[in-house]
Amino acid sequence: MRISHGIRAGVAAALLVAAAAGCSTTTDGAARCPGCGPGGEPSFPTSKPTVSPPTTPTPSPTPTPTQQPPFGGGQTLPPSDTGYVYIETKSGLTRCQINAQAIGCESDFTNPPVVNGEPANGVEVTASGSVRWIAGNLGDIPTTPLDYATYHAVGWTIDASPDGTRFTNDGTSHGMFISTEGVKVF
Repeated sequence: MRISHGIRAGVAAALLVAAAAGCSTTTDGAARCPGCGPGGEPSFPTSKPTVSPPTTPTPSPTPTPTQQPPFGGGQTLPPSDTGYVYIETKSGLTRCQINAQAIGCESDFTNPPVVNGEPANGVEVTASGSVRWIAGNLGDIPTTPLDYATYHAVGWTIDASPDGTRFTNDGTSHGMFISTEGVKVF
């Protein structure tokens, strides 16, 4: 059976129209995110939590790696639902995430060690005193800005001063003193 040229052209045109109608760069429908808020997007805090300085200001001596922080006094920073406390130093140059087992901080260090061919911009210290340098990024964490004062968070004492920040585990007395100039682990 022979198909005439006119019918063949009509069939080809119909196939082209059908093919073009089936091609699209969008997909109809709505995004679904179980447990997310309206609109299907997860919700994160849009503003930083605020922390007021302690009610009875006390002079903060310059911490040194051998000096033990006071375990009394100071404001307690509550953890998130996942057990982390996220802080940012008053200078804004260092950000940290703290849980009961470790503290991980990110900063623009002077002369950091090289990790996998890149200068480290992060350091992690465990409650047992182990240290690990990291080349990475903490991402968009909801930090609490600190003042120059003493704080407590998930078993750690934080003593923030203009010279740097000292983190001491309340149970083991291990920790670190961190500033952009470097890190001292104890």
